[in-house]
Amino acid sequence: MLIESFQNDKIKNVTKLLTDNRFRKKSKVFVVEGQQENERALHYDFIPVEFFICENIFKGNIPDGRIHYVSDKVYEKIAYRGSSEGIIGIYEAKETLLSSFTPKNNSTVIIVEGVEKPGNLGAILRSCEAFGIDALIVADGKTDFYNPNVIRSSVGCLFGMEVYQAENEETLKFLQDNHFNIYTTLMDETAEDLYKRDFTQRSAVLFGTEHSGLSDFWIGKGKNTLIPMAGSIDSLNLSNAVAITCYESLKQKKG
Repeated sequence: MLIESFQNDKIKNVTKLLTDNRFRKKSKVFVVEGQQENERALHYDFIPVEFFICENIFKGNIPDGRIHYVSDKVYEKIAYRGSSEGIIGIYEAKETLLSSFTPKNNSTVIIVEGVEKPGNLGAILRSCEAFGIDALIVADGKTDFYNPNVIRSSVGCLFGMEVYQAENEETLKFLQDNHFNIYTTLMDETAEDLYKRDFTQRSAVLFGTEHSGLSDFWIGKGKNTLIPMAGSIDSLNLSNAVAITCYESLKQKKG
């Protein structure tokens, strides 16, 4: 049956999942839009609840699962992006408890404290996945991993990453209990160049917000580290700084 009405309960539900963080968390499901993103979600064993497909747009293989076909106008209504490929999936959310993460002997984790912008978090996830970071931890986070903007800006890289959310105290205890080298990114004269840090052992690099950096909680909790720069500017935006750090970790591990 083709869904053609905006008043259909399933269409209303998708719209609410896209726009209401509290409803999304309470429902324990989230929305994935686009062919590549849905393929990645399925590849990494996220459990689909149902799919909404516009046959006039979608050119891929129909996935296994509950399928609802929708008209062009209805798809346009529920599509978060203007040019996606005619498929929207609803998936079960996974738990993101830090206690479930078992690091390897040479694991590198990236920790971002208080990140607020979903697009920033998505870009960070993309760099972490591309350069083989073992986990991303959001400490005292104010955003939702399953926000549509996170999924979109990460190009679905969220699904292949170990991602966790924890308070600062829990994060620090986890790092200490698991014998991580802790590298903070506070702006002071004690900082040593990133390239002199050893990423062949368990390492955690912490970043704060672009506006105010790391909070005072992290002062004295690790070895302060900064990316050396040749220009007159003294800092990079958050996602670029994370990307450079991720690449340095990969480079060292490859020898």
